[in-house]
Amino acid sequence: MIDIPSDKSISHRSIMFGAIAHGKTTIKNFLRGDDCLSTLKAFQDLGVKIEDDGETITVHGTGFSGLKPAKQAIDVGNSGTTIRLIMGILAGTSFTTELFGDHSIAKRPMNRVMLPINQMGAECTGHDGTEFPPLTVKGTENLKPIHYQMPVASAQVKSAILFAALQAHGKSVVVEKEKTRDHTEDMIRQFGGEITVSGKEISICGPQKLVGQEVIVPGDISSAAFFLTAGLIIPDSKITLNNVGLNPTRTGIIDVIQQMGGKLTIQETGSKANKAGTLSVETSDLKGIEISGEIIPRLIDELPIIALLATQAEGTTIIRDAEELKVKETNRIDAVATELTKMGANIEPTDDGLIIHGKTPLHAAQVTSYGDHRIGMMLQIAALLVKDGTVDLEKAEAISVSYPRFFDDLNKLYQ
Repeated sequence: MIDIPSDKSISHRSIMFGAIAHGKTTIKNFLRGDDCLSTLKAFQDLGVKIEDDGETITVHGTGFSGLKPAKQAIDVGNSGTTIRLIMGILAGTSFTTELFGDHSIAKRPMNRVMLPINQMGAECTGHDGTEFPPLTVKGTENLKPIHYQMPVASAQVKSAILFAALQAHGKSVVVEKEKTRDHTEDMIRQFGGEITVSGKEISICGPQKLVGQEVIVPGDISSAAFFLTAGLIIPDSKITLNNVGLNPTRTGIIDVIQQMGGKLTIQETGSKANKAGTLSVETSDLKGIEISGEIIPRLIDELPIIALLATQAEGTTIIRDAEELKVKETNRIDAVATELTKMGANIEPTDDGLIIHGKTPLHAAQVTSYGDHRIGMMLQIAALLVKDGTVDLEKAEAISVSYPRFFDDLNKLYQ
């Protein structure tokens, strides 16, 4: 039995909402991984007082208007969530901010956020006229509302627009391509804001004033997915995970496990605002399935570990409509196919997903995470299936981005 790390998405947003709200926000069970600490540091750079006593983080909110120009360019590290969401917040400021990150961030497309934000009146530009970081965001206090049809299913893009819409004068409407994780919408309500959601259409009127709250962050189902998979595919296993977040827009992995025939039980806990539960899995006979369509945004971050799960299922698993995987920390379609093939998996990359033929034994190999935390964790779980030899994982340090104690928890379960 282990307690998985706190939810990364909610941890990021708790700092952001705390900063732009008026008054004090307290955050318990915050994920102190590299990505979320990048968000914390970014808002300190913008003049927000944030205290961390090791148990509770206290954010002394300034409201949107109280943010101050950073003294130098803001470093977002490896965090795509930080750079994309903060663009929406900076859009309504009266100053110009420069944003940059590591080599991975420098390759991630930002037009999907820049275009709607610029339509609202801000000026977002990329490096040398491209859509890639480093970025410059010149805000305006006269943001215009927008009616925006999302060309991609992306919670990050949606959230950036909603942050800008909270500052715009008038009613904004965002229409999603597919329903994506709705933590931003939930937290707008939690912090006293007003937002209307009808199917895939989201309406919000601005400007709005938010008020500081207490946030208790549940466990991250994306982190839980690695140990859920281990429990299903390692012989003679049974694993119980505590305090796993069960927001319905994030639980696609549970649907997939159940469709594949995995033995999974759920005992719900948590609050109405932050649904959570205790999940238990055990070694199971799995079957291949097709994963596509509207479920994809509900498990986009879990697809690398689902691919490993599929290598141990009888028959063929097909993943479609997942082209978003190409613009994560690395091209996860190619990375998953290349690294698992090295270990003996029968897996083919496609333009928008993967075709995995199971069930295949895996063998020792030298593999790499490409600096992507989820690829690294997936390969480390795959290594547990290898009977002879060792799996040498390069760039394992990337795992600390979302799961600083991953190897400690893995050793605890393995023993």
